[in-house]
Amino acid sequence: MVDDTMEHLILLLILCMVTSALGATTSFNVMSYGAVGNGRADDSQAFVKAWKAVCQAKSTNPILYIPPKKTFKLKPLTFNGPCKSSRIYILVSGMIVAPRKTEWAGNQLHAWLIFANINGLIVSGKGTINGQGSSWWPQPCMNNAGGKCRGPTAITFRRCHGLRLSGLTHINSPAVHILITATNGALVSNLRIIAPGTSPNTDGIDVSSSTNVQIRNSFIGTGDDCIAISAGSSNINISGITCAPGHGISIGALGHGGYDVVENVRVRNCTLRNTLTGVRLKTWQGGKGYARKISFEGIKFVDVHHPVQIDQYYCPSRVNCQNFTSTVAISDISYTAITGTSLDEQVIDLSCSQSVGCTNIKLDRVYITSSTPGKKVYANCVNAHGKSSHTRPAVNCLLP
Repeated sequence: MVDDTMEHLILLLILCMVTSALGATTSFNVMSYGAVGNGRADDSQAFVKAWKAVCQAKSTNPILYIPPKKTFKLKPLTFNGPCKSSRIYILVSGMIVAPRKTEWAGNQLHAWLIFANINGLIVSGKGTINGQGSSWWPQPCMNNAGGKCRGPTAITFRRCHGLRLSGLTHINSPAVHILITATNGALVSNLRIIAPGTSPNTDGIDVSSSTNVQIRNSFIGTGDDCIAISAGSSNINISGITCAPGHGISIGALGHGGYDVVENVRVRNCTLRNTLTGVRLKTWQGGKGYARKISFEGIKFVDVHHPVQIDQYYCPSRVNCQNFTSTVAISDISYTAITGTSLDEQVIDLSCSQSVGCTNIKLDRVYITSSTPGKKVYANCVNAHGKSSHTRPAVNCLLP
């Protein structure tokens, strides 16, 4: 195992290599701006000063450097652009921690760290982002979003076109770990996102109102959706994700009080283990819009409760759930080369709107068995239309 000194030297070598490869580069170490890094002192102002210097730097590739073997405590902050350089690097080698809930008085409650209006932002390193969410989870909620009570999102990227996010470990967010919104051309890779399976609303990565987003080669184990694709998103590619535990990979929920659209989403070569759901689409009754051209391919389930699911009756509160005539239209959904085991008997559930229905649903080479050897499993259908081939259990509502 590499000791701390050697690890520090390696990180500095990498930094020098990046600097050499990119040309004119200036590094801004948060320690040079007054950061203490002992995990107790408030380092917020030091980060604000360092960020201002990075964002206004005239060098080609300025780097905000967060060194190893240090823990930086930050209150809720917003890092705003636009910046002078077309690329902004943040190299995280140490740990960044959020204040506990009792220390949030007077601060924004919806988000901890916000990066906004920064094109060409590249965040990488072997460091850790710790949201200290345990102080939020057992308490009453601070606000209500989409029918759920939520604490603050740990990190939000808003209008950060060309975002690159890789290498970091994100743990124990109060709610959503990473939100990417109103962003085009983001690439997220090689992350570890971890929270207890019992932690409420701790989605791994949420994507909303964004286009051309890639999420790949990451481990996500949380108490809610590992990845959720929300309204206004298109051209989303997800691959090489291991999700364990969590609520699987979800499209939605869509149609909660508005016109929502999602299209051109591809999920492939992912493993879901001990999750509440596997791959699912969820929409509220009474909504409008559409979800279309969505594919799930090469998915493996291991002891998943509800592996394949379309739920057009989404109502998590289970209170005053009503059946409306309008809904988000679902079409052109394919499931290909999907295998695995389920802890529940109902392994495929296509519960589509009674008034609108789902169209052009395709299942090909889908084989799901019970986690209990010899136990029978079945598929359920409500107003779903399309084709099924080489699929077990049989989906009788779809044509062979």
